[in-house]
Amino acid sequence: MTNVPEEPAPMADFRLEVEAATDRIAIRHVSGDVLNVTDLQIRVHVAGEPLARQPPVPFFASRGFRSGPTGPFNPAGGTTWRAGERGTLRLASTNSPGIDSGDRVSVLVLSDRGTVASLRATAR
Repeated sequence: MTNVPEEPAPMADFRLEVEAATDRIAIRHVSGDVLNVTDLQIRVHVAGEPLARQPPVPFFASRGFRSGPTGPFNPAGGTTWRAGERGTLRLASTNSPGIDSGDRVSVLVLSDRGTVASLRATAR
C-alpha cells in the first residue's frame, strides 16, 4: 500500500485588529494562498476564554453575532479570501465573554487541512 502524502494546510499571513468599543474583530489577509472560505473555521478566545458561540463561516445572521459581517465572513463576499481582502464581524451582547479594552484576543484560522494562522492582538 502506497502512502499518499496529505496536502498541507494553506499558508497565509494575516493581521488582526480588535476594537472593544464596538466588539469588532477584523482580519486582513495580507499575503499567501487564496483560501476557500467554505473550508475555513474561525475560533476566537477573549482573555484566554473561548467565545460561547464561535462564528460560522460564512454567515449573515448567527446567534452570538451582529448581522452583516463583511468580506469573506459574509456569504455575499464570495467563496474565496485573497490577499488584500479584509473580513469583519461583531459580537452580539448575547455572546460571552465580551471584549474590553486591553483584553488579549486570539483567533485561529483553520482549514480542513490544519491551522492556517494563529493570531493575537490587544483590544483597543
